[in-house]
Amino acid sequence: QVHLVESGGGLVQAGGSLRLSCAASVRTFSSYVMGWFRQAPGKERTFVTKISGSGTITYYADSVKGRFTISRDNARNTVYLQMNSLKPEDTAIYYCAATMAWLSNTYEYWGQGTQVTVSS
Repeated sequence: QVHLVESGGGLVQAGGSLRLSCAASVRTFSSYVMGWFRQAPGKERTFVTKISGSGTITYYADSVKGRFTISRDNARNTVYLQMNSLKPEDTAIYYCAATMAWLSNTYEYWGQGTQVTVSS
């Protein structure tokens, strides 16, 4: 079992920055690919970014490429999402998730989410 807890959400003006954290309660954190997803009001949940277990490989949705950066600290069992140049359309609940396989589209474990609101 993997228990994930996100933090760091909040209200920010357009152009601002936020850093989200996701702490994992698991003994083998480095075995998991960690992803960030988001769900805007009235819309389906969408993929944002993911990072390999070692932290050496990352992948981003086009909508956030160049603005968001995913990273992880395996010693702290934590994955981060640095969000810069935020836009109102980035407003959503952000979820972290864990899976064992890089190519998997199915994430077995999910956090409860953290709200990010970007005002114009």
